[in-house]
Amino acid sequence: MTMAKRDTYTPDSLLAVAVEVFIERGYDGTSMEHLSQAAGISKSSIYHHVRSKEELLRRAISRALDGLFGVLEEAGALQGRAIERLEHVTRRVAEVLMDELPYVTLLLRVRGNTDTERWAMERRREFDHEVSDLLKQAAAEGDLRDDVDIRLATRLLFGMINSIVEWYRPGRGGAVSRDEVAEAVVRTAFAGLRKP
Repeated sequence: MTMAKRDTYTPDSLLAVAVEVFIERGYDGTSMEHLSQAAGISKSSIYHHVRSKEELLRRAISRALDGLFGVLEEAGALQGRAIERLEHVTRRVAEVLMDELPYVTLLLRVRGNTDTERWAMERRREFDHEVSDLLKQAAAEGDLRDDVDIRLATRLLFGMINSIVEWYRPGRGGAVSRDEVAEAVVRTAFAGLRKP
């Protein structure tokens, strides 16, 4: 039985289990023993796929960051007025967060205790700066309200989007869809940001 499990285990399925355990126990509170028990495979089988627990963390966080930075390369993020690009980025970031919920949840919970966590925090700051620059461009183009503080608006926008990880659970009875959530985020944010 164990052999069949090991034979069907892939790096992606191992990563998914590791992310669940990291979220449940915290990265620092997770041992390779915890990971092997959760995966139902031996520690040596885990080492067949990765060199260390930190490599699993880096792979998981990279998946989240790749999704977020990928949004900035989409046509909707590169063409048009800054306010339209910002709306596109906001919608797509909310969608990526929901599509990659456990990976983004883990990204948002890193605290800088390891080299990987510090790297992730720096990458998050880079992403925040990109979005803040879009807000500045939208203000310069006259599309943002004059009374909006850009730094505060950036924090509030990310605070609203990032809070989705705390309550969004796909597939639960009566839950709103991913598209409804993303649309509500854009409507709510830009009703307060756009110049009337």
